[in-house]
Amino acid sequence: MRKVDPEKFEARKQQILAAAITCFARKGFHGTSTAEICAEAGMSPGNLFHYYSTKQAIIAAIVEQDRRETAAYFAQIDQSQDLFDEILKFMDIVLELAADPAYSSLALEISAEAMRDKQIAALVSAHDADMQAALSLMLRDAASRGQIDASLDPVETARWIAALIDGIFGRIAVDPGFRPLEQRKNLHLLLTRFLRPGAKVPAKADREVIAKA
Repeated sequence: MRKVDPEKFEARKQQILAAAITCFARKGFHGTSTAEICAEAGMSPGNLFHYYSTKQAIIAAIVEQDRRETAAYFAQIDQSQDLFDEILKFMDIVLELAADPAYSSLALEISAEAMRDKQIAALVSAHDADMQAALSLMLRDAASRGQIDASLDPVETARWIAALIDGIFGRIAVDPGFRPLEQRKNLHLLLTRFLRPGAKVPAKADREVIAKA
């Protein structure tokens, strides 16, 4: 039996995922054939199925990859001194991703697929639960440091932030005039008034908005 090189195996999987993401963003899950993914990845169908047995397996792998990347992001901000600022930075990243047509299209495709496929729904729910748990922990720690309103329930607040994220991507789907990056200042204001009643939008956020204008 030929010995498998783990690094090459993983590299090929990533090649397939990158090709699939490009195709799905362009034509949707159900509008994309495995032949198109193969062509984008530069490999034969037999080679592709060696790594992913079905198109659904590819979709599941994309969701799991996003879940790992989100977990890694929250893990690296554990030692931050200003958790309120980290929340704003996280939401800035959400706006940047939402402004990327390929990413926002893919995110909406995944949401739609979760409504049709129980396996994908379970993976998406697990990813969402992880994100909310990480946000809840940040909010709890921020409250204990006096950086946000201590009267807020961290679990419910994290749920509302997650709903806000969903709303940003949903707005893109129905409002062609919505420009996520142009909403950075308004989003900071909304979060500041929610998390720190009576406070002004941080000067740093104002400078960032002006710099990007």
